[in-house]
Amino acid sequence: MRFLSKTVLILGAVAMIACGDKKEEKEDKITIGDGNSPKTETTTKEASSSSDAADADVVEVSIEGNDQMRFNKDEIKVKAGQTVRLTLKHVGEMEKSVMGHNWVLLTQGTVINEFGQKAVQAKDNDYIPEGTNAVIAHTKMIGGGEEVTIEFEAPAAGEYDFICSFPGHYSVMKGKFIVE
Repeated sequence: MRFLSKTVLILGAVAMIACGDKKEEKEDKITIGDGNSPKTETTTKEASSSSDAADADVVEVSIEGNDQMRFNKDEIKVKAGQTVRLTLKHVGEMEKSVMGHNWVLLTQGTVINEFGQKAVQAKDNDYIPEGTNAVIAHTKMIGGGEEVTIEFEAPAAGEYDFICSFPGHYSVMKGKFIVE
């Protein structure tokens, strides 16, 4: 009888292992610079649904702005043609009218100071000059405690500038958007 109980336990364990959950997992890696050294963030996703295949070419990027007029990253790296899902978080407490932030990706060759001077005149348009061809993508203006997410296709390989276009912020709230 004792032999039979051990055999049943062993067979039960083997059956549980054989019938166990066999979800495949994959790791998505994105490289994001923090200004000091690049790092790779790894997220694990189940690879069982068809929407994961569609998301394979989507890179998630998160960037924060604060009440000291600073982004927490001054470099972002993506691949040409990737869909970029960028989330801007305002981690400060000040209102949008006092310390608003947006994220603006500029075309190559745009002179930041000239763009910033035009942006000051565009308060009603979240400080994005109307009719400009200097903007590839941008978020709306947000205040303390708010966040916004946008999606856009990464442009051709090269180096692009990103800024906050709130008056006076573009001189310190800026960075490089590197497309490989």
